[in-house]
Amino acid sequence: MAPLPNAELVQNSLQLYRYLLRCCKQLPEGNIRQHYRHAVRQSFKVHADEDNPERIQQIIKRAIEDADWVMNK
Repeated sequence: MAPLPNAELVQNSLQLYRYLLRCCKQLPEGNIRQHYRHAVRQSFKVHADEDNPERIQQIIKRAIEDADWVMNK
């Protein structure tokens, strides 16, 4: 399964959140999809108060790399 195109266009947390949820839609139905959707939501809540722009970019980069790994798994 290929990752979604335009990952390089993700610039902020809301765009990342939407991108990751779209990735989840490509996963097989059932527990796997529910697990990753829950993980995306929880991570978004945990990092919602982050205000350091460098840290935000690190989180975005890592999340996209992790999503690519999951999609290729």
